[in-house]
This record gives sequence, C-alpha cells and structure tokens, in this order.
Amino acid sequence: MESIFHEKVISNALKVWGLELILFNSPEYQRLRIDPINERSFICNYKEHWFTVRKLGKQWFNLNSLLTGPELISDTYLALFLAQLQQEGYSIFVVKGDLPDCEADQLLQMIRVQQMHRPKLIGEELAQLKEQRVHKTDLERVLEANDGSGMLDEDEEDLQRALALSRQEIDMEDEEADLRRAIQLSMQGSSRNISQDIPQTSGTNLTSEELRKRREAYFEKQQQKQQQQKQQQQQGDLSGQSSHPCERPTTSSGALGNDLGDAMGEEDMLQAAVTMSLETVRNDLKTEGKK
Repeated sequence: MESIFHEKVISNALKVWGLELILFNSPEYQRLRIDPINERSFICNYKEHWFTVRKLGKQWFNLNSLLTGPELISDTYLALFLAQLQQEGYSIFVVKGDLPDCEADQLLQMIRVQQMHRPKLIGEELAQLKEQRVHKTDLERVLEANDGSGMLDEDEEDLQRALALSRQEIDMEDEEADLRRAIQLSMQGSSRNISQDIPQTSGTNLTSEELRKRREAYFEKQQQKQQQQKQQQQQGDLSGQSSHPCERPTTSSGALGNDLGDAMGEEDMLQAAVTMSLETVRNDLKTEGKK
C-alpha cells in the first residue's frame, strides 16, 4: 500500500510540472512499442526505495542514491538494464512530458562523458574500506613478525656459513693428514721392499732419513768419480800427444770394478725406492680425487 501511496504522491507532484507517469510494462505502453532510448526519464521503485534513470545531454545516467556517484549507461545497455531491474522486482515508470531545463543537461549537450570506473554501492565501498583496513593491520602484523624472523634467519645463515667453513677446514685437514699418511706408508713400503730385495749389512730396514743420506752420499760419490774421470781423460789426452800415445793411466782395475759395482747397487736401490714412493703417492692422490 505504501508503494501505491508514494506513486500517487509522486504522480501528483509531477503534474505540477506538466509531467505524467506511465507504467513501463503496462499493456497500454507496450502497445506503443517505443524504444527506451527515445524517452527522457524513468523512475524506478522497489519497496520504499526510489531512484531515477535520466537522459542528460545525449547520454543516460543511473542516478541511484545508493551509489557513490552517477553511473553512465550506454544506449545499447539501457534496455538490458531496465529488464534486469524488472527481474529484481522493481516497478518502472516512464516520465512523459517536457522536463524542466537543468544546468547538467545543458552542459552535457556540448560534451560527452567517459567513465573509467563504475561507481560502487555505498555499503559495498564501506565494506571494502573495512576489509582494506583489516588487510592492512594483518600486513603490519606479518611485517612485524617478519622483522623478528628476519633476524633469526640472518643468525641462522651466519651459523650455516660458519659450519660450512668449519667443514671445509676439517676436510682440508683430513686431506693433508691422508696425504701425509700415504707418503709415510709409501716410504715404509718402499724401504721394506728394498730391504727384502737387497741384502743389508746392518740387518735392519732402511728409514727415509737413511735413504736420503745414502742418496746424497751416492750423488757426491758420483760427482767425485765424474771429476776424477775427467781429470784422468785430460791426463790421457796429454800423454797421448806425447811419446806414449798408447799408454793409459795406471789404475787398479779391480778396485774400480768394485767401486762401480757398489755404485750400481746403491744406484739401483735408490732408484727403486724413489720410483715406488712416487708411484704410491700418485695412486693415493688419484684415489682421493675420484672420491
């Protein structure tokens, strides 16, 4: 009954301006088959809510007071918009007659409006603002929590970095220890092999220090012998140029043979020891590299 009362009140108020209300979906109006875009204004009612859809200039606007602002409606969408309102239960009235002039209508006769964003319902906008505030507070809480956790993460990263460095140092120490152990074992193995193959006068295994000393003695002995041989050769050349070309320096062949035999025995022994030591070290290093 209130809707009918409001309709009568609005209809009587519009008659003062020479305007008339006609129900949009009434048989009388439908028989006229008028395109909605050729009208000037519509009044829409649902329960106690009333709003106007009006043409200002050459464009249609939804002047619903529940929106944050006027909503631009294209000519092609106007008929669909009115049909949607009818499905939602709205009563639509066509305003017939010459509408009074207004400043907005005069301005929009000269320019056209381009609306980038559709207006929202006032309640919807308030709900979105409230939701944004909630999200903002939640985001602030998360950021505060992240500040604390960020410090923890940095501490954890420093700890992981320190552990990695310590592991690398331990690995390097282990590799050095393994290398020293491999060299020691190779030297021990080579000295044992030499002691088994060559009879020793002392009856004990040779150590690395003894091998080093023997090698130095051998090299010194070899150098002395080379110097002696050079001196003897020079003397032989000088004597050959004199009256005795076929004579040789008198030496003890037996003593020289014994010295050469001893030198060859020591040379073979030292050469075998050095070769075995180098091969053992190379094999150990290759095995470590494969691991």
